[in-house]
Amino acid sequence: MFPRRSPGLTWRLTAFAILGLAIASAPAAEPAVLPVIDSIMVDKSLRRLYLIKDGETVRTFPIALGLAPRGHKMREGDYRTPEGDYHISGRKPDSSFMLALQISYPNESDRLRAEQAEVPAGGLIMVHGRPIRPTNGRDRNYYSTRDWTDGCIAVSNAAMLEIWMMTRIGTPITIKP
Repeated sequence: MFPRRSPGLTWRLTAFAILGLAIASAPAAEPAVLPVIDSIMVDKSLRRLYLIKDGETVRTFPIALGLAPRGHKMREGDYRTPEGDYHISGRKPDSSFMLALQISYPNESDRLRAEQAEVPAGGLIMVHGRPIRPTNGRDRNYYSTRDWTDGCIAVSNAAMLEIWMMTRIGTPITIKP
C-alpha cells in the first residue's frame, strides 16, 4: 500500500508543476545593462560608497574601512583610509580579495606630506570585496560587522562585482571624512 497524500500536498505539488512549466515556457528576460559611472564618492563617516552617473547616485553600498578610520592617511602602516580626490588607477582581478580596484593614493600632496614628515606614504589602497579565504580563524560574518582593512575600502562581494562592472580606469573617486 502507498501512503495516502493529503489534499494540501497534492495541490502544492500541482501548483509547483504548473509554475515550473510557466517559467520554462516564458520568454527570456533581457539582461540588465549596468551603466558605466562617472565617479565614486565615499563618505567615511556614514560608511557608504556611492556610484554616480550624470550627477545622480545610481548605487549605494555599505563599506568597511581601515582599522583606524578617523583622519587622513599620513603614512604607511597607520591603518587609515585616505581622504581627498583620487582616481581608479588599476584593476586587479587576481586579488586575494573578491576583485580589487586600485586607488591612485598617494597623490602628489600625500607624497610631499610624507616626505616632510620623513615617513613612507604607503600605497596599494584599494576598493575590494571580502577575502577569498578568511584568515586568522575569522568567519565570513566578521567582515560585515566592523572596520577590518589596512586602509582600503571594502564592500560585500556582490557589491564589488557591480562596482567592477560599472567602473573604468581613470574613474574619479572622492573620499570624504
